[in-house]
Amino acid sequence: MMQRSVVLVKPDGVQRGLIGEIVTRFERKGLKLVGLKMMYLTDEILDQWYVHHKEKPFFGSLKHFMMSSPIVAMLWEGYESIDTVRKLVGITKGREAECGSIRGDFAMSQSNNLIHASDSVEGAKKELDLVFEPSEIFEYDKDDYLHVYSQEERGK
Repeated sequence: MMQRSVVLVKPDGVQRGLIGEIVTRFERKGLKLVGLKMMYLTDEILDQWYVHHKEKPFFGSLKHFMMSSPIVAMLWEGYESIDTVRKLVGITKGREAECGSIRGDFAMSQSNNLIHASDSVEGAKKELDLVFEPSEIFEYDKDDYLHVYSQEERGK
């Protein structure tokens, strides 16, 4: 099933100059970039983004960190892309993340772990609506899909 996944390069990833490396990993996997922008996250966006953490003691410091620098918001598309993107990202705690994953190769922290990726179809839709306008999402044919997916997967 074709899916879209929201990926954020968090402030630490931007500050450490890892944007290009992160984009490259998703492109090399064969995913299609359909949205990309740099932005600051606001209180309002973060209150909705992290609503499940709102009552936790670290919520204030999490918001402060996520507002400390611009972030890069991306929207990646592909078959079963949500699980694929999460595997490329690695588990939350950077120092325990699998070698070869983005966090496993570049992160040590649990909170300053470089990157966020949608965890479900519903989550991706919510996140997409928080950071992208419809005009910032692009529909186009990606020629290399002929070589990334089988005919059956492409529905042809």
